[in-house]
Amino acid sequence: MFDPDQLAALAAVHRRGSFDLAAAELHVTPSAISQRIKGLEDQAGTLLILRGSPCRATPAGLRMIRHHDEVVLLERTLAADLPRLSPRPATLRIAVNADSLATWVIPALAEVEGFLFDLVIDDQDVSQDWLKRGEVQGAITSHARAPQGCDSVGLGWLRYRATASPAYLARWMAQGVTAAALMQAPALTFSDKDRLQEQWVDRQIGGRAKRAAFPSHRLASSQGFVDACLAGLGWGLNPEALVAGHLAAGRLVDLSPEAPLDVPLHWQFARLTAPATAPLTRALRAAAGRVLVPFAG
Repeated sequence: MFDPDQLAALAAVHRRGSFDLAAAELHVTPSAISQRIKGLEDQAGTLLILRGSPCRATPAGLRMIRHHDEVVLLERTLAADLPRLSPRPATLRIAVNADSLATWVIPALAEVEGFLFDLVIDDQDVSQDWLKRGEVQGAITSHARAPQGCDSVGLGWLRYRATASPAYLARWMAQGVTAAALMQAPALTFSDKDRLQEQWVDRQIGGRAKRAAFPSHRLASSQGFVDACLAGLGWGLNPEALVAGHLAAGRLVDLSPEAPLDVPLHWQFARLTAPATAPLTRALRAAAGRVLVPFAG
């Protein structure tokens, strides 16, 4: 059996990136963290943490962190079933895309008691990778098929609108949303993982669009995207829920009102700890049903 304090130290070092920050989180000294990691590595007979800036777990370390997370959640479920035990809040780490966080996820989290949420913000096309590595217990992803050992629940389509301000359109697209205009007009890109603008441009011009083919600002903020569109900095794909009021008031213009871009979203979670995360699964499904476009059938 592994010492739970040692496992907690391993998880904290990996997630906080340093022994000092892990010590602060666990209310012990950095020396105590170092001793716990060394003791765990001696017991496991292998290196578990790559020391550096930041410190990162090895593949073996990640497997032990997954074990730690599973044990914590399973013990919480057990405590909840025993009348004399009062389960402590358990930290639940999940991967969420920024636009879902900005539009519908927060109300779902607020409905679930007994957890301290540790959110990993990443693109919906790659968030599943965190689940595959065992670094999170659940992920909101665009992939329908769940990784081995996990289950998947369809949530719906997150609808995006390509938007820009009237002044921006007058300056950059006075002749309409043409291929020539799109190659000159500045767009907005969330990060290197963001392909939404490329997909939309590809659909408009009928060819494979490359980000290098059109100029783009980089802005890693969902609300920042909306603000940048309002200010005329660029055009971008915004969740319909964030811009509906601006579109209705004329502060923003939909560049393709008849053809929104819909992104599928699924909630995937580890099967072993599914009973512990069931309240979150129910809350996410309910919140998604109020905002997302339902899947057909």
